[in-house]
Amino acid sequence: MKTNDHTLDNLLVLNGEHIIIDESLGLWVKFEIIETNAREQGIKYSLSLHDKSNRRIMGFDNSHEIEYGSKKGVKAQRTFDHWHYDSLDKGRPYQYINAGKLLEDFWKEVDKRVKTLKEETK
Repeated sequence: MKTNDHTLDNLLVLNGEHIIIDESLGLWVKFEIIETNAREQGIKYSLSLHDKSNRRIMGFDNSHEIEYGSKKGVKAQRTFDHWHYDSLDKGRPYQYINAGKLLEDFWKEVDKRVKTLKEETK
């Protein structure tokens, strides 16, 4: 079900953009957003932070479904909306509210990661 998300146009205009975040560390972000009826929000998205080797080091997406919450005797749940804390993280659920909140949450995580990486290089 597609919602009336008035912030969606702000996200869609970013499709294909690559933005350098920190030249000294070689960090940059990439936005891939397309309209589709295959997702509840009406978009398929991938917002990601990359290092100087072009390796994704953090990202939010709904491009593939993940399983989470499985334990002995408890069936795993599935969701498309999720984020990856780092390149090894298979994904953790993300509560999509609207495109504006997605952008806000993404930039907050980018800021945290950049700060951590700067501290590690001191």
